[in-house]
Amino acid sequence: MNDGPLIVQSDRTLLLETDHPDAAACRAAIAPFAELERSPEHVHTYRVTPLALWNARAAGYDAEQAVDALLSWSRYVVPQSLLVDVAETMARYGRLALELHAAHGLVLVSNDRPVLEEVLRAKPVAALVGPRLGPDTVSVPASERGRLKQALLKVGWPAEDRAGYVDGSAYPIFLEEHEGFSLRDYQREAADAFSQAGSGVIVLPCGAGKTLVGMAAMARAGAHSLVLVTNTVAARQWRAEILAHTTLTEAEIGEYSGERKDVRPVTIATYQILISKQKGNYAHLELFSAEDWGLIVYDEVHLLPAPIFRMTADIQSRRRLGLTATLVREDGREGDVFTLIGPKRYDAPWRDIEAQGWIAPAHCTEVRVTLTDEERLAYALAEAEERYRVGATARSKLAVTERLCREAIERKEPTLVIGQYLDQLGEIAERLGAPTITGKTPTRVRERLYAAFREGEIPVLVVSKVANFSIDLPDASVAIQVSGAFGSRQEEAQRLGRILRPKRDGRQARFFAVVSRDTNDQDFAARRQRFLAEQGYAYEIADAESVLWHDR
Repeated sequence: MNDGPLIVQSDRTLLLETDHPDAAACRAAIAPFAELERSPEHVHTYRVTPLALWNARAAGYDAEQAVDALLSWSRYVVPQSLLVDVAETMARYGRLALELHAAHGLVLVSNDRPVLEEVLRAKPVAALVGPRLGPDTVSVPASERGRLKQALLKVGWPAEDRAGYVDGSAYPIFLEEHEGFSLRDYQREAADAFSQAGSGVIVLPCGAGKTLVGMAAMARAGAHSLVLVTNTVAARQWRAEILAHTTLTEAEIGEYSGERKDVRPVTIATYQILISKQKGNYAHLELFSAEDWGLIVYDEVHLLPAPIFRMTADIQSRRRLGLTATLVREDGREGDVFTLIGPKRYDAPWRDIEAQGWIAPAHCTEVRVTLTDEERLAYALAEAEERYRVGATARSKLAVTERLCREAIERKEPTLVIGQYLDQLGEIAERLGAPTITGKTPTRVRERLYAAFREGEIPVLVVSKVANFSIDLPDASVAIQVSGAFGSRQEEAQRLGRILRPKRDGRQARFFAVVSRDTNDQDFAARRQRFLAEQGYAYEIADAESVLWHDR
């Protein structure tokens, strides 16, 4: 036994004592191959999963390094079974590889013939390959490159994709760095990590400048680029950032959305337009072949709609960059992100970026509201599928929400009220005399309201889930969540992210989650908070009658 900060357990969990003087060094050593699950005050829990180990292998991290990290930092004897599992799991990656053969095109090769024989007998794999070319080689139709990687991951033998990428049509794109603007160190490191690999995912907190990493990748690719974003407002924000920080002009940037269909050397398209159907068919798939793209950027890749995965399976010869604040997907399709977009290439913990001053510190409070007897009865009598809505939209939430907003206005704290249900948001907006933005709000009106909020003309905005992502409101310092999408962890992270831009005067961000006590609204709130707890954000619990707005 030594005095290390880590406890390694046979169920693949790693417990890190955060108060230990070597905790930071240990965290850096295990982060490449272990996923953070929980991070309350004193002990953080990591889990060693196959996908995390394969991500590490794809990033050049080998089993010897992982085993050495566990042995070096563990306080107690490391279970021998876990060390064997780590080594054998990591050894699975790379025994199969996709390569380009001069005569036969795309091929699947193996340095372990029994593995190749095994996977070729799996029906999902056999349906995607062509004729056998030799004992260790089988041909693969180029169109099946992505689907084959998906199938191989599912049978437990992830393939290393060494088939390379087409350069695409060359187009000069340069970042305009100057005294007032330059890439931060972590942004440069992230862009370097992606450019060296050619495909993969960059994980950075909301407000940490993922858009700039995307632009750096575009500049390094020096080619026609397609940027896919969540909505039209996000498209306009990308356009504004590109114009502000690169040599591109308005004439070189196209928008492909429900409102415009311009294809230019750099084109920004919305996920909605790409998954829209006409007569049962995806009508805009030709965008993927409209230009000889050298790079495709997927903004908010954790929200990528399922049809885009299918489309992405067909364009594996293009460089692909995913940008996200969290790889958590509520549909469990992290494996599809790994195979079709690429492995995680760079990850910066939220608290690390906060410590460097690039995102604002945040104080999170769960405000619990006691329902009236009438509301409790209505909740008890509601059908199971309606019970969450009844609890989440209880009118008892209105008074505390209004009180928090009034105090925020007095303190000159720009405030967002965010919720799931439009009738609830409408009533709150009416009580506050504040404007509301929902999915039905025209893009021009949204942009005008966002601009007025940025200028301080509007102190409070009431917004639906359209504001969960890709909305740049740098001065917003308070978010009050009155209802959410059941237990969505990714949504909670995105909503906190709306207020994490550094404040000019160094103010702290405040996030209030208003929940109904003794209902499944409270249960789902606990689930939503899990991701932020993993990132080191502790929630204070307060009663609606006594919640205080105190400085820290």
